[in-house]
Amino acid sequence: MDLLFISHFLNSFLMIAMPLGLVLYLTRVWKLSWRFWWVGAAVFILSQVGHIPFNSLASNLLNQTGLAAWPKNAQTIFNALFLGLSAGLFEELSRYAMFRWWLKDARSWRKAVLAGAGHGGAEAIILGFITLVAFFQLAAYRSIDLASVIPAAQLDLARAQVTAYWSAQWYEALLGALERFFTIPVQITFSVIVLQTFTRKQGVWVWLAVLYHALIDASVVFLAPSLGMLVTEALVGGFALLSLVILFALRQPEPLEPTYTDIPSSSSSDVQPSLKQVEETPENLEKSIYQ
Repeated sequence: MDLLFISHFLNSFLMIAMPLGLVLYLTRVWKLSWRFWWVGAAVFILSQVGHIPFNSLASNLLNQTGLAAWPKNAQTIFNALFLGLSAGLFEELSRYAMFRWWLKDARSWRKAVLAGAGHGGAEAIILGFITLVAFFQLAAYRSIDLASVIPAAQLDLARAQVTAYWSAQWYEALLGALERFFTIPVQITFSVIVLQTFTRKQGVWVWLAVLYHALIDASVVFLAPSLGMLVTEALVGGFALLSLVILFALRQPEPLEPTYTDIPSSSSSDVQPSLKQVEETPENLEKSIYQ
């Protein structure tokens, strides 16, 4: 078993294991419910149910309007801005809806972090499973004659993909996991920024999250073709560090849990009025008749 084979498998494994390890740690240390993570994960999936078809439809419509005839640089800039803004709008407005309707009790920094870990964790796990399926498929294709399983029209493309996959450097095979390592803190920071809309009662925060999300995605889309994979991942790492600074700058003290003190119980003797014994004399008996 060669190093590249191990790296490809480890890449998929880490993409799945990292977010699960993070939520296990956070829920144990902070004693919070998994519910915040699950809701964050569900909201990411719901956002993509709208986001992916929208991008596909918009791409088809834009190509029909002559976008393909634009100069290459103009196409790259437009695609970067469009894809970055669409990602920001769909994901951050979904996060706003999450805090507005589904996580009304998540008004603390820790709960927002856990919800953001679910958002970024779901993305990492889904991509990890897709990568894992591709790994097993390409591992099988590596040792068989592709002409026996691939249609002739797709044979050249399949051979090129298999060759590229198994000729990469071992560290290049781990770039997917590295990107998820950088992206999860960014997704957590988005959630904390959106939370400020509710804790500070200022709607501008959700739009700041949209713009910050758009900036990151647009920068990667625009620069990746010219910078290459390694430099692009370094750029994502830079955004991850900036996001961590923002994340901890927005940290606020956690709300205090209500405390209850025991009220000492009182016996009947403590609350019953004391009766003063009256001497039965003719004088006292006579007074009682008229009182």
